[in-house]
Order: sequence, then structure tokens, then C-alpha cells
Amino acid sequence: MNVSFFRRGFTLIEMSVVVAIIGILYVTVVPMYGKTIIRTKETALKKDLHVFRKTIDSYFKDRGQWPESLETLVTEGYLRKIPEDPFTESDDTWQIIPSQPGLSDVYDVKSGSEKTGLDGKKYSEF
Repeated sequence: MNVSFFRRGFTLIEMSVVVAIIGILYVTVVPMYGKTIIRTKETALKKDLHVFRKTIDSYFKDRGQWPESLETLVTEGYLRKIPEDPFTESDDTWQIIPSQPGLSDVYDVKSGSEKTGLDGKKYSEF
């Protein structure tokens, strides 16, 4: 028999080293991946809230009053559509803050999620 025939395969030690390396990579990468997804959603939420607030302010400057609802911003052409809250994955869970208690206008918008961010602050407080 040819000696090179037996050298074609991997030894148990080589396979163990490869499995150990894969295990170490898995243990280090998976937690970072989860945090990266959360950071991406947090960034999207901050961007959406910034756009909402600038749009609400523009509406007030143009009309002299706060919009009646978020849908008003769409029907009046200030927004193409209401974005989804990245954490609730719905466009109807936004918390509407009126200009004064008891009114039904839109002065500010906050996330409807009660989850807490990576910095310890609730998303509904962004």
C-alpha cells in the first residue's frame, strides 16, 4: 500500500483544533451580532423620531397649529407614510404627546416600546 493514501485524511487532533476554533468564534461573534442588531434599531428609532419632530415643527410653522394626528402629516403631504417603530414593528404604536393636557393634537411623538436600550434608557423616553 501507498503511504500517501493514509495521509490524505485529517487526524483527530486537527479536527479537534478546527472544532475548537469554530466554537470560540461562535461564542464571541453571536453576542456581538445581537448587540449590533439592537444598535441598528436604536439608530433607526432616533432617526425616525428626529424626522417626526422636524416634520411636526414644519407643519406648525406652515399652518399655525399642531397636526390633529400622524395621519394628517401623510394626507397633507408632509410624510409619504408613517414609519414603523423599529421595536414594536408597527406604525400604530407611536405614543402621541399633545401640546397641552386634554388636547388631541400632536406636539411630540415617542416610541410605543417599553423595552430598555443598551444605555439603560427606555425607548419610550428617547
